[in-house]
Amino acid sequence: MSDKKKQSAEKQNQEEMKKDETKIEIERETNSQQSLENEVEEKLEHIDEYESRIEELTTENERLRDQLLRKAAEFENYKRRTEIETSNFLKYAGEFVVTKMLPVYDDLRRSLEHVDSKNSESFKKGIELVYEKFTRVLKEIGVSKIEAKGKEFDFNLHEALMQKEVTDIPPHTVIEEIDPGYMYKDKVIRHTKVIVSQASSASAEEKSETQKDNNE
Repeated sequence: MSDKKKQSAEKQNQEEMKKDETKIEIERETNSQQSLENEVEEKLEHIDEYESRIEELTTENERLRDQLLRKAAEFENYKRRTEIETSNFLKYAGEFVVTKMLPVYDDLRRSLEHVDSKNSESFKKGIELVYEKFTRVLKEIGVSKIEAKGKEFDFNLHEALMQKEVTDIPPHTVIEEIDPGYMYKDKVIRHTKVIVSQASSASAEEKSETQKDNNE
């Protein structure tokens, strides 16, 4: 074989080797890129899973936080309600005893009202002293009489037994106390039994006629 043919064959072999090397390199790079893409895709899938888990945990955290806030509010309401109930219990602890004492107090008052000249002065004086002492004791423990006569009727304080027609007093005015009422501290423990005024028929007719004249 001539030298030229040898050189040509060697050159061709070198070119084919270069092509093979290039092909191998391309395949290697392609495989590497595919591997990288697979790795990236796998990591993205993990990221999606993590984000989904984070969202679940965030939702659960919000739910637990709301639940905790509700429980805290319920506890505060319970605590406040218990404090009020305890305060009221201590404040009005003597109410039962006071309500039992009031009928005796009323009997003393009635006895004084019906003492006449036939009774001895010393007997009357004795009842007065007991009544005054009783009054002081009630006042000291927080009992006060409800002033009713001449006041406008108030269902929170008064109990109307009847109405009476009057001409010189505004309607719904307490004109007479039948039985006194009392407050224990700031609580009504017995309403005052009263008679309440109402406009007389004549006054009502006059008012109606006056309104009729004004309209005309």
